[in-house]
Amino acid sequence: MLIRKGEKRDIGSLLDLIKELAEYEKAPNEVVVTANELMEDCFGDKPVFDFYVAEYDEKIIGIALYYIKYSTWKGKCVFLEDIIVSEAYRQMGAGKKLFDAVVFVAKKLKVKRLEWQVLDWNKPAIGFYKKLNANFDDEWINCKLTQEQIESYFD
Repeated sequence: MLIRKGEKRDIGSLLDLIKELAEYEKAPNEVVVTANELMEDCFGDKPVFDFYVAEYDEKIIGIALYYIKYSTWKGKCVFLEDIIVSEAYRQMGAGKKLFDAVVFVAKKLKVKRLEWQVLDWNKPAIGFYKKLNANFDDEWINCKLTQEQIESYFD
């Protein structure tokens, strides 16, 4: 298994894995991002994310997508948006190796925190993070505005 930085040629596989995750989370219609948007947002003039891929037998079987965020109290942090490993390749250690790659980035950048979220029903992922001795935060509540809410905000 090879873990490497994502490249332009990997965008199609990245999108496929995102769609596979949406299927797993029973939300296949929620994916609206396109390959062109992913390409621009990762490799354009102002990149907003980066990613690693896990390759096995020359096939991309997993990704870890992350970006830099900023905490007013702590400073620079890395936010791990998703680790996705194709279902047929789980339990081979790809998720751990992808997580390790992002931890290496966080260490290299000397960030104050590495953060991510996990759905409360995703017991396999929760178990994975518990094995890594991760802290689970019961204090913060996630909030968001959808694109439609943003568009109509000043109406």
